[in-house]
Amino acid sequence: MTTRGVLYVHSAPRALCPHVEWAIAGVLGTRVSLDWIRQPASPGTWRSEFSWQGQAGTASKLASALRGWQLLRFEVTAEPCPTAEGERYSCTPDLGIFHAVTGIHGDILIPEDRLRAALLRSQQGETDLEAEIAKLLGKPWDDELEPFRYAGEGAPVRWLHQVV
Repeated sequence: MTTRGVLYVHSAPRALCPHVEWAIAGVLGTRVSLDWIRQPASPGTWRSEFSWQGQAGTASKLASALRGWQLLRFEVTAEPCPTAEGERYSCTPDLGIFHAVTGIHGDILIPEDRLRAALLRSQQGETDLEAEIAKLLGKPWDDELEPFRYAGEGAPVRWLHQVV
């Protein structure tokens, strides 16, 4: 069963850009050439977006192929399909990788065992419940990536003409 998704490379040093393309090509089994634009949130870095289609699990393979590069910021999303939930991966140099399962509307679905563990840690005084839930929702990654999500001047814009 196939699914679709998007890879957002939020920032990469210029020298890393061809390696990102090779890594994506290795996962997808086809040549990949991304359109790179300057990333105004981090001078000297570049950004790109790439829509992909592949088997369920492709998002995790893409995230795994890119996660080891310290200077790379990226996100990978996959839409749900009949055989798998959707997924979201976020990665920053400081925080590492975040993974979440997503539902048909893009909401993060948190497994009950992870909620129970967060509640237990907060009840034992190890942490604050609000902070635990924020981590489960990927808030630290969202906070760090938000300035990079805006491409700035000259970025291609995709307009939705009809929403069904």
